[in-house]
Amino acid sequence: MANALVSIQIIPKTPNGEDSIPYVDRAIEVIQASGVKYQVSPLETTMEGELSHLLDIIKEMNEAVIEFGSKNVISQIKIYYNPEGASMDKLTEKYRP
Repeated sequence: MANALVSIQIIPKTPNGEDSIPYVDRAIEVIQASGVKYQVSPLETTMEGELSHLLDIIKEMNEAVIEFGSKNVISQIKIYYNPEGASMDKLTEKYRP
C-alpha cells in the first residue's frame, strides 16, 4: 500500500533560455517509466507510492533533466506522508462529481 503522495514541479535552467517544456517532458518520462501511479497537472505532477521510492524517482528526474542539457534544476516538492496509507483518489473524492 502507498504511504505517500509527492508533488513535484521541475524548473530547469535551459542552456540558451529556450522553452523548458521538453525538459519537463523528460522528467515526466522518468515518472512514467517508474510504474508508479501519477497525475500530471498544469503546474506540478503528483505521484503515489512508497516515500523512499518516490524520493529515488525525484533524484532520477533531476539527473535526467541535467543529462538532457539543463544547466541546473530547481525542484519544488510537497510531501504527504501517512504510514497507514495515502491515496490521491481518497484525498480528492469529495471534489469529483
